[in-house]
Amino acid sequence: MLNENIKTIRKSKGLSQEEFAIKLNVVRQTVSKWERGLSVPDSDMLITISDVLETPVSVLLGEKVSETKPDDLKVISERLEAINLQLARRKTLKRKILHYSFIGLAVLILLTFLIIVIVGSPYLTWDYSDPETAVMGTFIHAFEFVFVRLSPFLLIGLIAGAILTRKQ
Repeated sequence: MLNENIKTIRKSKGLSQEEFAIKLNVVRQTVSKWERGLSVPDSDMLITISDVLETPVSVLLGEKVSETKPDDLKVISERLEAINLQLARRKTLKRKILHYSFIGLAVLILLTFLIIVIVGSPYLTWDYSDPETAVMGTFIHAFEFVFVRLSPFLLIGLIAGAILTRKQ
């Protein structure tokens, strides 16, 4: 009788074996064994089961319980609410990450530009007669050339992105 009562009451509460097992901190296979009558929960677990199912232990141990249909609309709405909450949290987290990434990259561009202005262009005083330093000077010159021309556009885009992703 216990196995049938656990199964009937669990189903009437709209819980799957997996959900029920999570609430009891056991594996799904344990719930399956109880419901098939292959094993019996101990007394402490029986009390926990009665708490989770909101049913007295006497009802669990008593005769067969008539199966009641779960309030399908209520169960579905609760699940949808939980899913919507998770999606909203995930969306908020992604927006925050994107927002702070835009701000961080904009600050990085400004700092790089500031360093170039303060230090000056070292490739102008570079010794190009030495092949090893000539190659390095060429790379520094190429970086500055591309950076100075592209950074204003990137900076405007990053600032626009930071404004568009701020908390509303």
